[in-house]
Amino acid sequence: MSGHEPSPSPKILLAKPGIVTGTPSAGKFGRGATAEEDSTQLRSRLPSVASLNLLSDSWDFHFDRFLPFLTENTDFTVIGVIGSPGVGKSTIMNQLYGFDSSSPGMLPPFTIQSEEIRAMARHCSIGIEPRISSERIILLDTQPVFSASVLTEMMRPDGSSTISVLSRESLSAELAHELMGIQLAVFLASICHILLVVSEGVDDDSMWHLMSTVDLLKHGISDPSLLASSLSQSSNSGHDNDNKVSECEYMATPVFVHTKLQDQELTPKNCLQLRKALKQYLKPTSFVKENVRNKPDEHLSSSMVQGSHSDSDTLKLFTIPFKKKEENPRAQIESYISALWKLRDQILSMKSPSFRRPVSEREWLKNSAKIWEQVKNSPTIYEYYKTLQHSGMYRI
Repeated sequence: MSGHEPSPSPKILLAKPGIVTGTPSAGKFGRGATAEEDSTQLRSRLPSVASLNLLSDSWDFHFDRFLPFLTENTDFTVIGVIGSPGVGKSTIMNQLYGFDSSSPGMLPPFTIQSEEIRAMARHCSIGIEPRISSERIILLDTQPVFSASVLTEMMRPDGSSTISVLSRESLSAELAHELMGIQLAVFLASICHILLVVSEGVDDDSMWHLMSTVDLLKHGISDPSLLASSLSQSSNSGHDNDNKVSECEYMATPVFVHTKLQDQELTPKNCLQLRKALKQYLKPTSFVKENVRNKPDEHLSSSMVQGSHSDSDTLKLFTIPFKKKEENPRAQIESYISALWKLRDQILSMKSPSFRRPVSEREWLKNSAKIWEQVKNSPTIYEYYKTLQHSGMYRI
């Protein structure tokens, strides 16, 4: 895509310990702590950068803090991620950003779950955390779905939710938590070029189910580049209006990533079986068909290298081995680090669907705020909520 030359912008949220006021330092990482522990301690003292979060505590979309980092450039790529707690979402996003963990004193763009946080059964990412690299790749890390810690934080003593997920209803925390995951997934599928769907191991199909639900419920959500025209059509009535809105719909390319696989699970036979199972599971969805709603010409950022592979299979699946404390250089199964690099290279060389018309980074962000309102007020998602409410599975 053509567009204005992007103005220089910093790589954000990479800070040296020296700039953090009041941070003691001793040696490379300070007081003999590990790099991971020190990163968590430093980040907790960083000032207002965390307010770049696109979602407020009240589940509203705020983009004013992030907008200054964006330009009028139209050649950019948006990559989002969604997954359960501790599956490695932030680690993968840091890799896509190009973060070099060997650089002394540099904090990663996205917080990685420490052993302490993991032991306390807490989560790191909250809402939607945006970052943008100098290559104009916008990365959106999200809070975990199916998370007990998220559910605990949003639950009142009487079991009701502290967050108004649906403006029209007062929900129980359990039901609100379920809808939060659906809203996040539908939103990311509506505004990203590529959506990473991350699961742990080979037996977890909860994210597969979530994406099949997204395919079912993501109707009436506009292409972000055609938002103004689609909203103007909303004043029309009848089936003709439904058809027009349907034509303006857009779907990101999902990429399924399974992490923390053991060596015996990474054999070619097992990986092939996992791919077949995924394809069979999502067979009724649009993910295994040609996406006729998107233009045939495919989006590619200027920073990406043209991929040498042409995958005729519309479903893309990657596997990441379990991270071992000591890597065996003679192991036949590729190492954790090399698998992450391979994932990064293939993601950044992927062809992904383009929006219907060129849109600048700043326009994309402003339109994303309107897309969020469409998601929160979606009649399709509301009807799904009513179905869940009467299912007897959730407290009313």
